Amino acid sequence: MVEQILSIIILISLPITIYFHIKSRKKAGVKGWKPSLTSLCFFSIAIVNLLGYWFHFLGIISWTLTMILLFMGAYFSKYLKPVGSN
Repeated sequence: MVEQILSIIILISLPITIYFHIKSRKKAGVKGWKPSLTSLCFFSIAIVNLLGYWFHFLGIISWTLTMILLFMGAYFSKYLKPVGSN
């Protein structure tokens, strides 16, 4: 029962979070796709782990994809602009 509730929470919160991410990028005037790669990698981690739970491949495949996306997100954080810089 707890697993279904957590899946529902992720399915509801992920699109809301993506919406607010896009809205805040437009408000800040951020252009291009490189600054959003970190967020995309982290959103992809949530999707990979949710699919891994649903389709029962929580083993080495899910762990490997999670680690690759985590390292990619950390690498692409160099393209993020500091807060307050124009």
